[in-house]
Amino acid sequence: MSDSRKRHEALLYHAKPKPGKIEVIPTKKYATQHDLALAYSPGVAEPCLEIAKDKNNAYKYTSKGNLVAVISNGTAVLGLGDIGPEASKPVMEGKGLLFKIFADIDVFDIEVDTTDVDKFIDTVKAIAPTFGGINLEDIKAPEAFEIERRLKEELDIPVMHDDQHGTAIISAAALKNAIDITEKDISKVSIVVNGAGAAAISCTRLYLKLGVKRENVVMCDSKGVIRKDRGNLTSQKAEFATDKDLNTLDDAMVNADVFIGLSMGNVVSPEMLLTMAKDPIVFAMANPVAEIEYDLAVATRKDIIMATGRSDHPNQVNNVLGFPFIFRGALDVRATKINEEMKMAAVHALADLAKQTVPEQVNLVYDEVSLAYGRDYIIPKPFDPRLIYEIPPAIAKAAMDSGVALEPIENWEKYREQLMERSGSGSKEIRLLHNRAKSNKKRIVFAEADHLDVLKAAQRVFEEKIGVPILLGRKDVILELMEEIGFSGDVTIIDPKTDEETERKERFAETYWKTRRRKGRTLTEANKLMRERNYFAAMLVNEGEADALITGYSRPYPTVVKPILELIEKDKGITKIAASNLMLTKQGPLFLADTTINENPSAKDLVKIAQMTANFVKMFGMKPNMAMVSFSNFGSSNSETSKKIRESISYLHRNFPETVVDGELQADFALNPELLAKEFPFSKLNGKKVNVLIFPNLESANITYKLLKEVNKAESIGPVILGLSKPVHILQLGASVDEMVNMAALAAVDAQEKEKKNNK
Repeated sequence: MSDSRKRHEALLYHAKPKPGKIEVIPTKKYATQHDLALAYSPGVAEPCLEIAKDKNNAYKYTSKGNLVAVISNGTAVLGLGDIGPEASKPVMEGKGLLFKIFADIDVFDIEVDTTDVDKFIDTVKAIAPTFGGINLEDIKAPEAFEIERRLKEELDIPVMHDDQHGTAIISAAALKNAIDITEKDISKVSIVVNGAGAAAISCTRLYLKLGVKRENVVMCDSKGVIRKDRGNLTSQKAEFATDKDLNTLDDAMVNADVFIGLSMGNVVSPEMLLTMAKDPIVFAMANPVAEIEYDLAVATRKDIIMATGRSDHPNQVNNVLGFPFIFRGALDVRATKINEEMKMAAVHALADLAKQTVPEQVNLVYDEVSLAYGRDYIIPKPFDPRLIYEIPPAIAKAAMDSGVALEPIENWEKYREQLMERSGSGSKEIRLLHNRAKSNKKRIVFAEADHLDVLKAAQRVFEEKIGVPILLGRKDVILELMEEIGFSGDVTIIDPKTDEETERKERFAETYWKTRRRKGRTLTEANKLMRERNYFAAMLVNEGEADALITGYSRPYPTVVKPILELIEKDKGITKIAASNLMLTKQGPLFLADTTINENPSAKDLVKIAQMTANFVKMFGMKPNMAMVSFSNFGSSNSETSKKIRESISYLHRNFPETVVDGELQADFALNPELLAKEFPFSKLNGKKVNVLIFPNLESANITYKLLKEVNKAESIGPVILGLSKPVHILQLGASVDEMVNMAALAAVDAQEKEKKNNK
C-alpha cells in the first residue's frame, strides 16, 4: 500500500461514518415518559440523595465502577513525540476501544492542555470522582514518574501509567519463562537494558522484584553506558548507574545473558549477539523496527530466545495482554490502587498461562499444529480467550491479599463465569478469522471485480495480507477503478470474455462438458458458458488455479448458485448442501442455519444441516451447542413443523449422543439459560450457552438473520455454503465492503481446512 493510500485510508477510518472511534450508549430504557422520569427528573433525585449520604453508593447507582479515564497531555505519543493534547486524542480513543473490546471496560478519554506537573495533577484530581480508575498515557519522562507517584498517593482509585508498567509486566512474564527454559539462575543473569525512558526504568525495577540483582544490570542510553561517574544524571538514571568499566552498548553485550531493547531500530548487530552468553535472551521491543530484526537474530544465534513487539513473530510483547485485564480485576474488587503486589500477580499469571495447554481456538488462529511452552512460546498470544478469565482473578486476589480491595470477591467460580460473559462484547471472531487467514494466504477469486465495492474489498484483502486476490471482470474497467482508488500491486486480472483467455476457456469447457454431456449440455454450450464469470471462476477453483471463490454481489442468489451447483461437487458423504450465517451479537457469536438453500427441509435434512453447521462452528475452535427452534417447546404442539424437529432430535440423541443438541424450543428459551433451567431442567442444553440455532425452514432462518442484522446491527459473516468440496461462497446481493472482506477471510480459512483434510 502506498504511503498516500495508507494516509487516506487512516483518515477516512477515523472520519466516517461518524468522527472518532468511541461513543456513549444508554444502558437503560428511555422510550417512554415514565422511563425519562426515572432517568432524569424527578426519579434521578433518589440515587443522588443516596450518594450524598455515602459517596460509595456512586458505585451502586452509576457507571463509575466500570469507567476508566485515559488521560494524556500528548507529550510522548508513541512514534510521534510531543504532538500536544488535541493531536493525541485519536490515540486515547484507540486505547479506549482496546479497553472495551478486550475487557468490556468503558472509557472517557481526557486530553489535558498543560505540561506543568502540578496543574496536570490538580486537573486529574478534580475530575477523579467521575471514574473508577485512571490510565495515564503518553506523558514524557521524567514528569511521568512524578505525576503517577503523586496521583497514586493522593487518590483512592487505581492509577497506572501504562507506558511504564504495561511493557514492564508483559516483558517480566516473558523474562521469567525465558530464564526458566534456559535453566539459568535469575539472581545471577546479567542484563543489558538499552533505553532509559519511562518504560525502561519501570521494566528494570520490576525485573529486580522478580529476582534480578541490581549489580547485574547495565543500562544504556543514547550516550552509551550509564556510569556513576557521568554527570547530570536524572534520579531515575542514577538508580541504575554502574561502576563497571564499560562505555558502549558493544562493551555491555559481552557475556550478557539478557538484552532488553526499549530504544530504537537496528542498534544491535549480529556481531554483538555473538558476544553474548550461551542461550541468550533478546527482547528487541522497539516499534515498528526492532533493535535487531527477528530473522537476522535467529539466523545469527540458533540458541537464542527472541521476543519483539511485532505480531508477525513469536513471543510478541504486547501491552494489550496487560492493561485491560489489570484494570478489570482492580475495578471488580474496587481496589484503591494498583500496587506492586497486583503487578507481580499479573506477571506470574501471564507466565503461568503460557505453560498451560493452549486452546485449539488459539492454535487455529495462529495456524499452529499445537502451540506449546518453549522457546517460541514464552508468553500467551493476544487472541487467547483465557486472558479475560485468568488474569483479572489473579489481580483481584492480589488486591484482596494486600488490603486494597473494598469489595472482596467471595464466589470465584461465579466471578469467572461473569468474566467469560464479558468476552462476548466486541467482534473478536472477525479479528481471529482475519489473523488465521493471514497465516496461510490463499488465492481468492473475486468474480465481480469490475464493481467498485468488490474491488475495494479485494484491495483490502490484498493490502491487509488476508489473501491473494484474483480479479475477474472487464479489464479496462478494473484498471480504471484501480487507478481511482489507488489500488496498486502485482494482482492477476482476468477477463473471461476476451480472446486472451481462449486456451484456458477451451480447456475449462472441455472438462465441464465431460461432466455434463449426459445431462443435456453440448460442447458448444460449454464453450459459451465459459465466457460467463461465475462458470469461469468456479472452474478456476475446480482446476486448482485458485483456492477459493466469492461472488454474488451484483446478481440474485438463485442465479449465482446455479452454476456453482453444476460445477462444484458436494463433499464426501454429503447429499444436500445448506447455508449458515455467523451473527456477531452483543451476547457473543450465534450461528444460524439454514439461511439460504433449503426451503422446507425434512427431518433427515435437519439432521444433516445440524451436523454440517456443527462442523462449521468447530472451524472457529468453538464447541457447538445447538438448539432446534420452533414456535413450540418439547411437544407442546403436534404441527408438522414441530413433529419433524422432534424426529430429528430423536435421531441425533440415539445415534450421536455426544452431540449437544436439543429441541424443539422457542427462541427465548433456547437463548435464556435461566428460563430454560427453570421450565425444562431435563434439557441437554442446561448449563451450556447456546451458540447455534437450527431453523425448521428457510423462511424463518432468513428473516431472523436479516432482522438481527438490520435492527440489532449484528455483524454477519455469510451466508456460508456448507457441504461443497471446494471453498465457494455466495454473497447476498449488494453486500457491504466489510462483509465481502470478512467472507474472503472465511473463504481463505475454509480453503486452509480443506487443504488439511485432503492432506491427511
